[in-house]
Parts: sequence; C-alpha cells; structure tokens
Amino acid sequence: MARESKANKKARALAVYQQMEERYADAQCALDFGGDPFRLTIATLLSAQTTDKNVNKVTPELWRRYPTIEALASAQLSDVEEIIHSLGFFRSKAANCIKCAQGVLDLYDGQVPRTIKELTKLPGVGRKTANVVLAEAFNIAEGIAVDTHVFRIAHVLGFSKGDDPIAVEKDLCALYPQEMWANINRRWVLFGREICIARRPQCDNCPLAAHGLCPNAPKQ
Repeated sequence: MARESKANKKARALAVYQQMEERYADAQCALDFGGDPFRLTIATLLSAQTTDKNVNKVTPELWRRYPTIEALASAQLSDVEEIIHSLGFFRSKAANCIKCAQGVLDLYDGQVPRTIKELTKLPGVGRKTANVVLAEAFNIAEGIAVDTHVFRIAHVLGFSKGDDPIAVEKDLCALYPQEMWANINRRWVLFGREICIARRPQCDNCPLAAHGLCPNAPKQ
C-alpha cells in the first residue's frame, strides 16, 4: 500500500468520524455514575481489565455502603475488597478506591479536579481515566481516552503505529480537531464491541469498510 499523505489521512479520519456520528449519534458513557464526577472517577478506575457491565454490577453496593467521598476515604480495605471481589485486580483496586477518595479530600478539598495533571495525581487514576472523567463529567476535552478498543481501532485504521496509549492519543489528537476528541472514545468503544471486535471483526457489516475507509478491510 502506498504511503498515505497527511492531508489524505486527515480527510479519511474526518470521514470516519462522520460515519461513527451517523451510527452512534447518541453514544453515552456506559458506566453508571449518576452524574457524580467522583463516582465516575471510581467507576472508571475499577473498569481497568474488565467490562463496564461488570463494574455496574458492583458499584450500586459500593455507593450504598459509601455514599460520600468521606465515607469511602475511611472505609476498611477488606470491606471494599469484598464488594468488588468479582472484578480483576480487586485488591489493588480496592486500595486505590480508598486512597483516591483520601486524595480528593486532602489535595482538592473534596472536589474532583478538572485537569489531567491534577487528576493523575490521584492514586489509580491514569491518563485514560482522567480523559474519561473530564469528557463525561465536565464536558472538557483535554485529550482522547485511549482504552483497548480505541488503541486497536487506531491501528486497524492506520491512524497510529504507537506502541502505547499515550503515543496513540498523540497521533489521534493530531488528526482530529479538539471539539471532536470527547466523542472518539464514546463512539469507538461501541464500534469495537459491535463491529471491530478483536478476535472476530465483522468486516462484512462494517460501514467503514463499505465506504473504503479501512485500509485493513478485506477487498470486496
């Protein structure tokens, strides 16, 4: 395949965005957090290496037992572990839930901060989690949340060759205008679950393949 010019790649990226917008216009965050930025922070922290569906099964009890940041900050580790036991890495996640609550209280007077730099100072909060919290809780697009779906799709579409999420995020931010950043994760996650599935991509049903926008789709 001939090397794609930057102009052509940007044009293709915008066409991909339009297709995603048509298909997933109403895409919303799949985590249940009731509009509470702190609950979203905890839920996103818990979603690492598991599904949003699994997280949504345990968080109602977590919120019932610890309805405030202060309550979670003073929780017993073993009690939190018991509640989230069904999730992967539940021990480290439980510890980070408590430490994150303590950090919000100690560092930010009980208010979830609104920058990546501040958010990533909280235990268990990486750049992906920070991007999700900013976009979904505050409608702030400081970057693009690169999870496993976004990482995979960016490579499949030839938009990045980055070896890590930060490199992929940088490549995607260079392709898309900032006002589009928040919708990338929302829509690509759904696309990754429904069409561009890791082990069994549904290329025959893919709108990107149908419109010649995916360089790795089988030739029709």
